[in-house]
Amino acid sequence: MSLAESATILHADLDAFYASVEQMLDPSLLGRPIAVGGGVVLAASYEAKAFGVRGGMPGRRARELCPDLHFVSGHFDRYQQLGDAAIGILSNYTPLVERISIDEAFADVAGAEHLFGTPADMAREIRRRVREEVGLPISVGVARTKHLAKIASQVAKPDGLVVVDPATELESLHDLPVDLIWGVGPVTKEKLAESGIATIGQLARMPGQSLERIVGHAAGAKLHALSWNEDRREIRTHIRAGSVSAQSALGRKPATDAVIVPTMLHLADRVASRLRAKNRAGRTVTARVRFTDLRAVTRSITLPAAIAATGILAEIAAELARAALRDHRREREISLLAVGVSHLEEQSHLQLELPLDLQDSASRPGTRKGASRWVADRAIDAIRERFGRESVGYASVVLNGARLIPDAFRELAERDV
Repeated sequence: MSLAESATILHADLDAFYASVEQMLDPSLLGRPIAVGGGVVLAASYEAKAFGVRGGMPGRRARELCPDLHFVSGHFDRYQQLGDAAIGILSNYTPLVERISIDEAFADVAGAEHLFGTPADMAREIRRRVREEVGLPISVGVARTKHLAKIASQVAKPDGLVVVDPATELESLHDLPVDLIWGVGPVTKEKLAESGIATIGQLARMPGQSLERIVGHAAGAKLHALSWNEDRREIRTHIRAGSVSAQSALGRKPATDAVIVPTMLHLADRVASRLRAKNRAGRTVTARVRFTDLRAVTRSITLPAAIAATGILAEIAAELARAALRDHRREREISLLAVGVSHLEEQSHLQLELPLDLQDSASRPGTRKGASRWVADRAIDAIRERFGRESVGYASVVLNGARLIPDAFRELAERDV
């Protein structure tokens, strides 16, 4: 078997990471159903997941499902430290490590066999060291492609190892549930189920045109390729994101400006401050609205000038959300709002416009009014850098109570730009 055909891709994923950290820090929580959070479940232990408790669930609902559920507030400073330590162990075996979140990463160990043994041997050693040196359980999948390695690590959970033999990979893959494929969420899973598709094998055998009618042309082609384990992606050790986004789960809220405006301001603050921290700005703004039945709609706009100002982004995002709701007038409640900025570019300074427009629009970054917003944002950034993010904020957001999830947790979960 050639090197390209061998299973040398590892996907390592810490198990129930945030909850596992809490159980490690407080051994009295071991074996008990716990959740990080309060008003909203940020993360749940496997013991809690057995009762149906999931991240993003309202705390009241979680307690109904699991009356013995124990909530902890979370040690956010330790999450980053322990996540770095665990993922750092992979770097002892190969320089080709692609970290995709605080608690998971890919690694390509091709060429390291003569030093550390087979990929399976390395995976076992990584799991042992993470358990002994960091104190946390980690599951590892080993396969020929990134796609299959990630699936293998999910099958291995909790605290396990699955090595997929390239000679039998399709047999192993096709027996698995279809929602293990990257990109198949609850809505797509439901659509496929309506057509009798429950396994990856059934998806693989589905005619291309039929699949495209369900999920669209681009998604259909992608899912069909993944169902046959066709994944040409290589490990990328240095990645700079092409977009920045943030979202807020709302439970069940009325689809009104009283909810949309402060929530979008809070989301815009998170997104724009991350952009400014990296001296970046973006031209395309996207807003997503999810209804209570999990259906979601998006609206986007590409601007003539890149933006990174909180107020401008908030106003544009709110208007996009309103536009989405105007096209779905029967929807009275929403469960999630999200904001994203893409088509990013460097912005170390603000390019001012000539004062030729009679309307000095505050929505354009280069106008006098737009520039004043940018200066105010920079002042807020400086205060937060010195005194912490909680030292200053927007009154409408604080008074509205939109921040159910601590910013410390959001910042860990959201990928840097």
